[in-house]
Amino acid sequence: MKKLFTFISIILLLALSACGNPTPKKPGETAKSSGGGTKTITIAGNGGVIEKAIRDVIAPKYKEETGITINYLPGLSGEILSKVELQKNAPQIDIALFVPVDVQRAKDKGLTDTLDESNVPNMKNVKPDLVAVEGAAAPVFGLVIAPAYNTESFKKNNLKPIQSWNDLASGDYKGKTAFADISNDWGFNTLYGLALANGGSVDNMEPGLKKAKELAGFSSTFYKNSTQMMPAVQQGTADVTVMGSYAIGELALSGIPIKMAVPKEGVPLQAFSAAIVKNNSHYDEALKFINYLISEDSQKLISEKGFYPVVEGVELPKEYEESIGLKESDKTFKPDFAKFAEIRAEWSDRWAKEVTPELGKLLK
Repeated sequence: MKKLFTFISIILLLALSACGNPTPKKPGETAKSSGGGTKTITIAGNGGVIEKAIRDVIAPKYKEETGITINYLPGLSGEILSKVELQKNAPQIDIALFVPVDVQRAKDKGLTDTLDESNVPNMKNVKPDLVAVEGAAAPVFGLVIAPAYNTESFKKNNLKPIQSWNDLASGDYKGKTAFADISNDWGFNTLYGLALANGGSVDNMEPGLKKAKELAGFSSTFYKNSTQMMPAVQQGTADVTVMGSYAIGELALSGIPIKMAVPKEGVPLQAFSAAIVKNNSHYDEALKFINYLISEDSQKLISEKGFYPVVEGVELPKEYEESIGLKESDKTFKPDFAKFAEIRAEWSDRWAKEVTPELGKLLK
């Protein structure tokens, strides 16, 4: 009897030990959901139109097909990059949606894993011009950053359509502008556009900064993000702006008489891109979801929200053609995002010190 009691005790101890000390998960191994519940992967990306596209359209369809729930955390690209860096030893984000400069920064910091055709097969269908950094992320939401103007106001005031980035710095608009601060990707691309229009380049942004001071002089403020800028356009506070094409398209569909302008110097073609966070807990599911985002079916759904499709064979819906459609004659270019990442801090600092103080000085 004593031997039997001892044997049972040993069995119980072994069982308890197994429950209290689960086998550690290997790097890259897919995490199991507790209690047989639904698996969840977390994606962090911009709010607004992008959040709605994923949360309200893509995620429900994906859950229906796979049983996997998508948890979406909205935020600005730079903020998301900071979170990923802070969590690098215990990632809580599986997929990060970055603007191109932050794709480069994340790669340089070693925060993301390689992503290419070998682990995301649909990458073979992606348009090369939209790939920000080779092997670092998959473009998902295609766009250009471009000027836009209120067509009715321009007609009423007999103003010519915008033909150059230099046209943005004008007293004709009487302070009715909505330009982004340099901390926003739209603002940095505005600086770059002004540099190109005045003989500058990514290696010489000085001409752009000089023109930006004039731009500031004719502006009452710089806006921090789209949630501030879009209402300014909707409410008629601003007739001229620089935005992502998808935001212009959304405003146009809402009934605002707004049209994108493609300056003769061109507009930067790019995409919000999905990067896989290194050492995340749902590696395989994250890769599959990125592959799903750049499938033909998903890109058709995403294009209905005003984004340029990133894969061949999918077209921008006709309702967006008038406001943000790109013609063959329109000039686009792919910026040097590695160089952008290298110089951004320096020029952002100079903008804050030299450009922002000039706000409204030419309106007096």
